[in-house]
Amino acid sequence: MRPTHCALAVLVAAVWGVNFTVIEIGLDHFPPLLFSALRFLAAALPAVFLVGRPKVAWKWIVAVGLVLGVAKFGLLFVGMDAGMPAGLSSLVLQIQAVFTAAIAALTLGERPSRVRLLGMLIALAGIAVAAVDEGASGPLGAFALVVGAAACWGASNVLTRKAAPPDALNFMVWVSTVPVLPLLGLSLLTEGPSRDLAALRGLDWQGAGTVLYVAWVTTVFGFGAWGYLLRHHPASTVAPFSLLVPVFGMSSAFLFLGEPVSPLRWCAAALLVGGVGLASLTPRRRVPEAASAPATPTVRTPRPASRAG
Repeated sequence: MRPTHCALAVLVAAVWGVNFTVIEIGLDHFPPLLFSALRFLAAALPAVFLVGRPKVAWKWIVAVGLVLGVAKFGLLFVGMDAGMPAGLSSLVLQIQAVFTAAIAALTLGERPSRVRLLGMLIALAGIAVAAVDEGASGPLGAFALVVGAAACWGASNVLTRKAAPPDALNFMVWVSTVPVLPLLGLSLLTEGPSRDLAALRGLDWQGAGTVLYVAWVTTVFGFGAWGYLLRHHPASTVAPFSLLVPVFGMSSAFLFLGEPVSPLRWCAAALLVGGVGLASLTPRRRVPEAASAPATPTVRTPRPASRAG
């Protein structure tokens, strides 16, 4: 990758990592489901009028919108509102890579290699260590909600792979139109209209800023830039930069929110990031010797000719 593209990949990872701190601040201004609905509303408008018509079938847009937008982000925001720290959330969500591989194996028949299986086991060990750390200092229910969000993210990754959108930004903007009404409905049912109205009436510049950051910076810029990088480089080259997300997430939570990082949490981070990195490795395909050798005339011999595989 060119230095400018490397810098862009690091910038996107930083934007996504700081996003968890911004969410934590936003949850002081909005109920979690309302906040998530506003995030997708701001991401969809006015961008939906600028990116052109959808370039994949509507069934994929609706499916990803419900699984990623409603389930994944709904669980994440509710989990963080229930007490899951921002830095730890940015770390635990990386287990989505394990869920992606497992769901792809079950639904797409993709058999993970031994190296990938080892990475998945190491990442799961990291989640276990993180659960022990959180159980000693915070609510395990909130931890479980964020793990559930990671599982939904893995399912949405498989759906996105099936959709194969040619334009990541166009796809993400149209996906953002789907969760708005379901999230608003869930917010009215579970959080109550009085709480939602009070949050909207008390909207200030900080609350509006958090909505704009998670919508425009994280979603529109982040996914647009990531899609640009994927169009110019192999996924195996771009994907490892996502391992920087929890680094920025935990660092920003420590700097801006004062979240402590215990030795046990550092151990969980090392196991989880290392395991996800190992699970993300793409094994090199062996090129058949007959296919890689230059074509040259052969001389018949009494020995039988070998069959090209």
